Amino acid sequence: MNGRTTSWVVTGVGAAVTAAGLMTGGMIGAGITGFGLAHVVLGVLDMFRPTVQR
Repeated sequence: MNGRTTSWVVTGVGAAVTAAGLMTGGMIGAGITGFGLAHVVLGVLDMFRPTVQR
């Protein structure tokens, strides 16, 4: 798997975890949502790394 594909997978998994956290609700749901959003941000940032763009 190349770097670009890995970035998309991390972003997609983060989106799924974020959706699950939003459906859960409460304090646990807020934590799960934050965890998922962190994965989305890290996946998007990984797409812009110079080593992945080559």
